[in-house]
Amino acid sequence: MQQALEFSLNNLTIRGIGYGDPNKQLIIALHGWLDNAASFEPLSKYLNDYYIVAIDFAGHGLSDHRDAGAHYHLIDFVYDLQELVESQGWTSLVLMGHSMGGIIGSLYSACFGERVKKYISIESFGPLTKEAHTSPSQLRDSIISRLKAQKSKSRHPTNFERTVEARTMVGDITSDSARLLVARNTREISGQLRFTTDRRLRTLSPMRLTAPQAESFLRNIQCPVLAVMGNAGYQSMAEAFHTRKGWVADLEFHILDGHHHLHMDSPKVVADVIDSFIKS
Repeated sequence: MQQALEFSLNNLTIRGIGYGDPNKQLIIALHGWLDNAASFEPLSKYLNDYYIVAIDFAGHGLSDHRDAGAHYHLIDFVYDLQELVESQGWTSLVLMGHSMGGIIGSLYSACFGERVKKYISIESFGPLTKEAHTSPSQLRDSIISRLKAQKSKSRHPTNFERTVEARTMVGDITSDSARLLVARNTREISGQLRFTTDRRLRTLSPMRLTAPQAESFLRNIQCPVLAVMGNAGYQSMAEAFHTRKGWVADLEFHILDGHHHLHMDSPKVVADVIDSFIKS
């Protein structure tokens, strides 16, 4: 059972999908970069004891884009999440994030741990980092990319199936999984296929946290944490996990067969691990 969800925040409307019975244990699901709430549909079929609220982050899926002149800073997604949680009065929730959603979930769990009962991170383990000395070039490159994007014209898909094929190849993901994501990230307007995602999401980030900052966040997570990694996932994620796993006080982890989107491509195996973790 699915429900279309809509949450009005102060400055934008967040949309999402509710999977299951709203009277059951709540799981808030946070998707990856350029993905959307539909990425949790395969997993939801095997997590029948829970109510999964999967949101589209701002600029993704069906959620509003940020205002003209604004940008998509990582910390603003954490702000959006807390505003959403406060507006709904959610407490003692299970938080689950994939990739970028996992990064946002880790920052949220570190800052608002009183709201999070358990935290699940899929193919992610804390924020991306760079050395402090790279900050000037990082900011310079980000500004240049944003100015370039403003001057360029929007590019939209010409064919749904070709877009699915491209997403399959770029994302190292099955065609069925890619089709779920593309269906929610596109809309037909006046006979033309259009992306619903904000193209500003593709510009470079202006700043990265440093490794000591990432360590501070992860060490501040007090709730039990489950990390699920794919043995053929992103190498950068695997390296971060092995470096940082000692920073989390209460950690359970599983390395399963699969690529970066293993929660979509092999949902039952991942769901079994999640179900056992929540009920433990």
